[in-house]
Amino acid sequence: MFEFLKGVAEKLSGNKVWIEPSADPEQIASFIKSLRPKAIKAPLIRLGGVADGGYLLPNDLDGIGACISPGVSTEVSFDRAMADRGIDVFMADASVAGPPAIDARFHFLKKFVDVHEDESNIRLDSLCGLVPAGLGGDRLLQMDIEGAEYRVLLDASDETLKSFRIMTIEFHHLSRLYGRFSFRIIRAAFQKLLRFHEIVHVHPNNHAKPVRRGGLEIPAVMEFTFYRKDRFVPDADAKLTFPHLLDRDNVAGKPSVVLPKCWQ
Repeated sequence: MFEFLKGVAEKLSGNKVWIEPSADPEQIASFIKSLRPKAIKAPLIRLGGVADGGYLLPNDLDGIGACISPGVSTEVSFDRAMADRGIDVFMADASVAGPPAIDARFHFLKKFVDVHEDESNIRLDSLCGLVPAGLGGDRLLQMDIEGAEYRVLLDASDETLKSFRIMTIEFHHLSRLYGRFSFRIIRAAFQKLLRFHEIVHVHPNNHAKPVRRGGLEIPAVMEFTFYRKDRFVPDADAKLTFPHLLDRDNVAGKPSVVLPKCWQ
């Protein structure tokens, strides 16, 4: 079983440091089981870069009017693939002056996506509200915001989440599932998404080794692809393989990380 910490206050350089109590291992295992990807009839395709910045998603893009893309940095290969398919991309990131490439379908806002609004921040609902009414149809979300995803998703309205036919989200700090408080926050964010979507692909980022405790193994960062339930058609005869044939390592030169067995 797990050697879980019970919540200990330690003295460090004269200051008390609280070590987070550990979550119930059975609850963690049950939660991980709920996140296992499901096979679908629609084939998965890869869009974006050959390494970091490339994502797998269902080949069901007809009728998507806009891609919402919080987190830009220097990587826009996925956004470029959207634009090449005639889909306008609405980007937001206060850490850069603009996207590293120019495209007539790119619409950039120099703000972080967060849970409040000011000169440097905007909520996800408000970012989606910037999409012109003429760009009808469903939307697609591609989000990599370095750990802010949990509070942003919990803040988002049901209407906003249901507008996304497909979502590809990179989740950070997943090894904190072992902590009691952080487990509840992470679980709440995923449970909110799973009301309207199914998970159809999971890919661990190989920038760090998974954290093992007892019979569980949790990668620190993973990419999840969600597919809205009204579009989801399961394939009961399909056998998922890990990694998928289209998966690629995010970081060259580091060992590959295969999705641990407890996630399959």
